Amino acid sequence: MRLKVLIVDDHRLMLAAIRMSLERDGDIEIVGEADSGEKVYPLVGQTGPDVVLLDVRMPGMDGLAVLERVRERYPNVSVVMFSGIDDPALVRAALERGAAAFVLKYVDPRDLASVLRQAVSGSVFRPLDLSGSAENGAGERPTLSKREFSILEALQSGGSNQEIAKGLFLAEQTVKFHLTNIYRKLGVSTRTEAIHYAYETGLIERPLSYVA
Repeated sequence: MRLKVLIVDDHRLMLAAIRMSLERDGDIEIVGEADSGEKVYPLVGQTGPDVVLLDVRMPGMDGLAVLERVRERYPNVSVVMFSGIDDPALVRAALERGAAAFVLKYVDPRDLASVLRQAVSGSVFRPLDLSGSAENGAGERPTLSKREFSILEALQSGGSNQEIAKGLFLAEQTVKFHLTNIYRKLGVSTRTEAIHYAYETGLIERPLSYVA
């Protein structure tokens, strides 16, 4: 079933970039766009999204106020906050108000669709924090299947999901499915964070040329 997404950002170029990134994924349907907080509430009722990707800082009604209204009226709609500001207090405020995730705008575009799917499934994402974010707890290595481990190793190539799938003789949908599980097990939300976590914990041997 396709995931229905409403995207909100006051910059038209950012809206276009998000749409372009998400439309590459055949499982995503963009049901609406808004460039101000005031437009979001009625659009949710009109379009019935599964998830709202919501900019935090906007003129007029800001993202946190919109988040509260949407969660109060449409509790079954997930809201993912999207921001260029890496502020722990802001992240905490968003999560306390019911955000399913907080994603920074420098996320790898190839990961955005996966983040949205995982947020809807119930996982909570924060900016990278390797001090103890994995679900198994700090100091414990998560258990990956052989297939998950091979896909984690393949992420080092920097290839797209399609390229990884071709290299491992898998369907692209299979790679997406396993990436969702890998991110959940490692307690991360992007491929960059997954690779960094794998190097830091010794899941994968760090290459000599790698710079954190």
